[in-house]
Amino acid sequence: MHRILAALIALLVAAPLVAQTLTPLSEPDEALPEGTLIIDIRAPKDFATGHMPGAVNAPYGKWRGPKNNPGRVPAAEDLQALLQGIGAMMGQGILVVHEGKSATDFGAAARVYWTLKSAGFSDLSILNGGYTAWVGTGGDPEKLAEAPVKSDVQITLASDWLMDRDGVKDVVLGASEAVLLDARPLEFFEGNKKHPAAQTAGTLEGALNLVHSTWFKGNSPRMDAPAAMITEIRAIAGENSGKPLVSFCNTGHWAATNWFVASEIAGIENVKLYPESMVGWTLLGNAVTNGG
Repeated sequence: MHRILAALIALLVAAPLVAQTLTPLSEPDEALPEGTLIIDIRAPKDFATGHMPGAVNAPYGKWRGPKNNPGRVPAAEDLQALLQGIGAMMGQGILVVHEGKSATDFGAAARVYWTLKSAGFSDLSILNGGYTAWVGTGGDPEKLAEAPVKSDVQITLASDWLMDRDGVKDVVLGASEAVLLDARPLEFFEGNKKHPAAQTAGTLEGALNLVHSTWFKGNSPRMDAPAAMITEIRAIAGENSGKPLVSFCNTGHWAATNWFVASEIAGIENVKLYPESMVGWTLLGNAVTNGG
């Protein structure tokens, strides 16, 4: 008996430890794996009033482009400097924390998640409901924050989950095939409203409208992706087998939510984000159409 017990203990000791990994969507009362880097993307003034213990602040604006084209992806060297400054390292889990005030707010976290994935990070998660939900479940905020220990991480931005303007133009002109998904509310899709930085109102020729808030109940900040909608987006992908799904909006913000659900929750292959979206598209004088 003692020999059997000793043998079992030896096997357990010798067995390789399986590192705990994050799921794409973490609940606010969920324990995080040891060593998870918590990136709080709220404004510095909000971060200073309270944040999750150990979190580092990297405001959303640092992950975005200029005011006239906010959806543009920052240069790789700028993103690398940002990631080094907050101590990010390849192989560690990263939790993205947004404010959590509305469904729109989720898009910021999804856009940062997409950027991190494109930069080579794979163990990623978004805090469902954001900082607001974490506090609501009894989280004990801290106000002081230690300066992050800088890392020497090196990144290369992959294009696996990106469709650039030339790729989109090929789709619109019929030179290549893809399913274009407009994440904006109906008034944008139908051309009755536009983003202030866009030159004209309208959508891309042939686009389908899948409003980003579909994945939330009302305007709740908590994602509650309905099973019926997951089935529907999988059906869209299945009916167009081999064609990428390309998510866009005004500035690649709402679109990031649709990308996140299709790619990370529904597990659909070949889902891409057009980051500059309609603002970038119209700045170049490209034609638009009214959806519907």
